[in-house]
Amino acid sequence: MNFQDIIPDQTIALFVKNIWVFEGGDENAKTRLPFFADGYPGLLFQQAENGLIIYPHNKEMPTIFLYGQTIKPIELELSGPYLILIFQLYPFVLRTFFDVDPQSINDNCYYLDDSLGSNITELNKRLLADQTIEQRVKIISDLLLFYFERKKQNLDFKIRQAIELIIVSKGQQSMQAIAKETDLHVRTFERRFLTETGLAPKQFAKIIQFQASLKQLTVKDYSRLTDIVYENGFSDQSHFIRVFKAFTGKTPKNFTQ
Repeated sequence: MNFQDIIPDQTIALFVKNIWVFEGGDENAKTRLPFFADGYPGLLFQQAENGLIIYPHNKEMPTIFLYGQTIKPIELELSGPYLILIFQLYPFVLRTFFDVDPQSINDNCYYLDDSLGSNITELNKRLLADQTIEQRVKIISDLLLFYFERKKQNLDFKIRQAIELIIVSKGQQSMQAIAKETDLHVRTFERRFLTETGLAPKQFAKIIQFQASLKQLTVKDYSRLTDIVYENGFSDQSHFIRVFKAFTGKTPKNFTQ
């Protein structure tokens, strides 16, 4: 499998965190790509000769779709050659851009249609045509910019600020401190965060904390497991193992085997 991590252009960096490209497979190959909670919804385009199925939902997916917060682990199954292009979105845009309740698509997907003012049938044709990856990135970037220009006045930038604070602190800053920095009452902050992202701020922080520990575990940047535990703000090793298993379905030891 070939993987690219493309830095979003400045025109979309406000609402796109990363752009990922996955390519691979051959005529007789089956590929399974695991994904775990990371705190971000996304827009996914796929061109797979034999389609894309999401497990454990056992659902065949369309060419392009929006997905919500991934809390439980999932796998994408593809047969034969494939191309997957993922725009990882900051969660504060989900409700505003797409007129969807973020909580309603946690661990779920939303199929785009023409009701948002764009011609999705035409978009699919353009994406499936003989385009380079760069051209496809430009097509989807233009779509997101279209939504941004129409809805930017409704974006909640205080929640955008809170998201950044949680990310920078790797999920270890208290919600009271973040509410204070965003000049919001704690209850108001929690309510607005849930409305805009589909997650309570503490849950989002826990996911960001988990992702930091997952990265450290994956690249083997530790001598003992307790290094990961304390560097990422877990109270003890059993707490870390419990959180890790909740998001991956495996203990850290089984995950690395």
